[in-house]
Amino acid sequence: MNVASRSIVIAVAVALCACGGQAKLREGQDTGAKPEIVPPETSAIPVLKIAPAVGWNGVDTPTPAAGLAVKAFATGLDHPRWLYVLPNGDVLVAESNAPPGKRGIKGIKGKIMGAVMKKAGSGVPSANRITLLRDADGDGVAEVRSVFAQNLTSPFGMVLVGDTLFVANADSIVKFPYVAGELKAGAAPQKVVDLPGAGDQLNHHWTKSLVASPDGKRLFVGVGSNSNIADNGMEAEVNRANILEIDPATGAQRVFASGLRNPVGIAWEPGSGSLWAVVNERDELGNDLVPDYLTRVDAGAFYGWPYSYWGQHVDTRVKPQKPELVATTRVPDFALGSHVAPLGLTFATGQKLGDGYADGAFVGLHGSWNREPLSGYKVVFVPFRGGRPTGSMVDVLGGFLDADRNARGRPVGVTIARDGALLVADDVGNTVWRVSAAAPAP
Repeated sequence: MNVASRSIVIAVAVALCACGGQAKLREGQDTGAKPEIVPPETSAIPVLKIAPAVGWNGVDTPTPAAGLAVKAFATGLDHPRWLYVLPNGDVLVAESNAPPGKRGIKGIKGKIMGAVMKKAGSGVPSANRITLLRDADGDGVAEVRSVFAQNLTSPFGMVLVGDTLFVANADSIVKFPYVAGELKAGAAPQKVVDLPGAGDQLNHHWTKSLVASPDGKRLFVGVGSNSNIADNGMEAEVNRANILEIDPATGAQRVFASGLRNPVGIAWEPGSGSLWAVVNERDELGNDLVPDYLTRVDAGAFYGWPYSYWGQHVDTRVKPQKPELVATTRVPDFALGSHVAPLGLTFATGQKLGDGYADGAFVGLHGSWNREPLSGYKVVFVPFRGGRPTGSMVDVLGGFLDADRNARGRPVGVTIARDGALLVADDVGNTVWRVSAAAPAP
């Protein structure tokens, strides 16, 4: 794209950011087990409302909830997206962004979306590496930093099974031998299996999350759709908008659950042993649709995409419809709010933040780019009882937007450190934050 064309695209994008009305639902009406589902609002010009990325000033930090404290565990990272804690307490950070090209949004709309995402902090090149952080002296700050693996392809999910570390690239799963305490992978990555997006395929939702079954014999991978609502045809969506189950020994795979537009964070709920996911729902139905959600994911279950949302609310933009499939659609367990972009998910296991956080899910809400007013841009906690959500979600870490509604940071991956603190990857602030219980007042 030449300079003149780029200038036109940016000008149009800025103009569009002023378009669209205000959300009608009050805060809380689009969250919980029974969110209010309003009539859709479609228009030729969708809502575009971004928080320009500005980063932190070196002094300010996010704002923790009462009784909690926050400080930087590591700074100066390059778009940190995902976190994984090794058994010895070392923390692996996937410094990653979208691979170049193959994003699946065509024409002027794709160019405008690219300009908007760049302004929101998502347009930087991918570092394509995994960095190891170590807090050897236990002061809550990582004083050791080492490149564990590099020259990867937009790495994201990570999981250790025995002495093998599996990594989900944007286009494949690879593995490394792992020796406890090593600062760098001792061998080059070995491919286990290709994932949707390999070769010359489109790869719109490129992030691939990854967990292993408790016995380590199966891997579960979250694979997002190639479009908003199958805009490129269902032939471009093969094995996408699903959670895949993979045998790492043979590479054999099957669809574990389907109809999940973009299941980014996936995790095991410790009490029930069930698999849960946070899902980014579809766009361009207005400020108040569709609620992103947290849900239990059962084998063989269908969750609506692209034909319906929040159960059997049919998306009439999708043609042809499949009413027989819509009839089987599962209603998600818990709405997190419309356009909040939930990415990170971890459950409270061994955390030491206090009794109020003993049972439930921590979720990183990356934040909206298509809602007025802005939503997300925080880490929340969804309380559980008996393996299911109960009550209302509560804010754990906020303050990612400044007074002018610029994004100082955007939370992505969340995980529990070995010492019980909550770690939060911030890809705009290029920081990993550490949330702990506040010291008692003297």
